[in-house]
Amino acid sequence: MTIRVLIVDDSPTMRALLSELLRREADITVIGTAADAAEARTIIREQSPDVVTLDIEMPGMNGLDFLDKVMRLKPTPVVIVSGLTRDGADATVRALEIGAVDCYAKPDGKVGSLLTTDHGRLATLIRNAANAKLRDRHSNPVAPIPVYAGSAQAGHHRPALIAVGASTGGVEALQLLLQNFPADCPPTVIVQHINGHFAEAVARRLDQQCAPKVTIAEPDLPFKAGHVYLAPGNDRHVQVRGSAAHPCARMRAEDKVSGHRPSVDVLFRTVAETMDGQAVGILLTGMGSDGAQGLLAMARAGATTIAQDEATCTVFGMPKAAIALGAAGLIAPIHRIADHALARAA
Repeated sequence: MTIRVLIVDDSPTMRALLSELLRREADITVIGTAADAAEARTIIREQSPDVVTLDIEMPGMNGLDFLDKVMRLKPTPVVIVSGLTRDGADATVRALEIGAVDCYAKPDGKVGSLLTTDHGRLATLIRNAANAKLRDRHSNPVAPIPVYAGSAQAGHHRPALIAVGASTGGVEALQLLLQNFPADCPPTVIVQHINGHFAEAVARRLDQQCAPKVTIAEPDLPFKAGHVYLAPGNDRHVQVRGSAAHPCARMRAEDKVSGHRPSVDVLFRTVAETMDGQAVGILLTGMGSDGAQGLLAMARAGATTIAQDEATCTVFGMPKAAIALGAAGLIAPIHRIADHALARAA
């Protein structure tokens, strides 16, 4: 199937560069480009693209306002194309909240470098977006009945640590998860697949919305109750080391694992090795299978393991892979995962 893409950017240079990148892909066709929201609205209405790439900073109606209207009137998978300034990163996180599927960083220097430094990243994001399931974010979710794979994990004491993995659609899922965490939650470590330039903006936004303190993980940092630690970006794996009584962070600039750095599998496997089963592993929405093998290792080590259900996932790939391995002791909708993680380990 050919993925039909609309490129929306006020810069003629960026429109040309993004078009050139995508024309290299046999399964992607650029059906049009737009310089502003009015042009984009017409093309979306008349041609119904499969995916839209959207610049946030545009003349007239800005990208965030336009995205909100698209998500309300004609929901379409959107990949945000953003600059690397703090304002650009903060706006990108807001766009992910509104309903954008993923984000793509403009280069910090000459934009022409995209043609030699992209290495297929934009095409991968667009393929993921084309497979995303968009939900109505303006209606109250209906809580489906959680599916229990077994009851062997019941009766755990309060976990010494919670580990979370997420990818496509994960920023929204993390908000829904962490908003149900108490201020004194067990130390929580998160690997979210996102360009490293946006990680701090994600942490800032989550910190504003959640009772625990949300910050970026740092090397050799002891993990403390009431704190949530987000992996710092795409250059190092985050590991849990120390002991179940005194877990701490380790950072390693090693090869990618399961196609990613940081990798959810690396995080989960080190939790399995370090925490003596006194942990909860949570695998959320995302493309691919990163985290599935690690969640299985956690389950075999005696930890409580939870996968997000298909109905509330933007992309069911990562949880589905874990469920297929028998790694998930519980399958639950996103808005009930926190209660299950904390109650089942209480």
